[in-house]
Amino acid sequence: MAEPGEKPSIDLNNLKAGGFIKERGKDLFTIRLRVPGGRMAIPRLKKIAQVAEKYGGEFIHLSVRQSMELININFRHFDAVVEELGEADQKVASCGARVRVPVACGGCEYNPNGLVDTQKSALEVDQKLFGTPTGHHKFKVAFAGCPFDCPKSATNDVGFQGALLPRLDKDACISCGLCAKNCAPGAITMGKDKKPLFKDDPCIWCGDCVKVCPTGAWEAKQTGYNVRIGGKWGRNPLVGSLFATLLPQEEAVEFIAQVLAWYQEKAGGQGRIRLGDIIIQEGPQLLLAHLREKFPHSVVTETIPPQVIDTQIGSRKIKP
Repeated sequence: MAEPGEKPSIDLNNLKAGGFIKERGKDLFTIRLRVPGGRMAIPRLKKIAQVAEKYGGEFIHLSVRQSMELININFRHFDAVVEELGEADQKVASCGARVRVPVACGGCEYNPNGLVDTQKSALEVDQKLFGTPTGHHKFKVAFAGCPFDCPKSATNDVGFQGALLPRLDKDACISCGLCAKNCAPGAITMGKDKKPLFKDDPCIWCGDCVKVCPTGAWEAKQTGYNVRIGGKWGRNPLVGSLFATLLPQEEAVEFIAQVLAWYQEKAGGQGRIRLGDIIIQEGPQLLLAHLREKFPHSVVTETIPPQVIDTQIGSRKIKP
């Protein structure tokens, strides 16, 4: 407690962990808001604008992970900002070594490419796992509704990508050929009997064949998430590896919880280290075995460690 006339002491690390990030300006902070899945109700948006205009600077920043950030907030106004945002049920996000706010695309509600309800998944993760301490480093989750992967799920600690495994009812097929014409990876061709031939290997499980079929001959045999683990961005980025296919949507929260538990155990005593680096260090088989106990029908039999993305230019000769 500060004495009368003294400037109060501020623990910047604790503030940052709670979503209050020190700026360059004296006594000024950025307040990061909690926006799971990037969806913002209009009444909340209006309230945020009012609070920002009253206490902040000339703009609001939209982060690359779908958060909204209030800029130039004096620390003396923290309580007032939080209280007034709470009137619209708007919460502050967090930073530090904990589960961050999940990001997601629009999913299948209105996006014609969406295969899975990513918004529902993001809200469930936010409600049940947001802010969980990892003990080691940040832990990021992303949900993509289809193989276009707009949220770049593979560069998250756990990334989910919507997938649809198709099935053909040949009796209902009228041999129009639309499925083959619209199959970008070439998984479907037309056979001599003028019926579609399906090869699973090049299929990316996008579901386009189901969408364009005029008779419903192509249908969804199974839908769910393909899950990649161990990705990250930053100074030493990694692309996560495929650990599960067609994971049921309702198992996403428990899947993340199991990955998080394994990470917390294996990273013990190593300080600030990301999940992908632990997988490279330990090998993916240990995590596969751990997950297979809970999700035997979805976890793949083998995978490779997360892959390094080369962003280093120091050793290259760059000519002007």
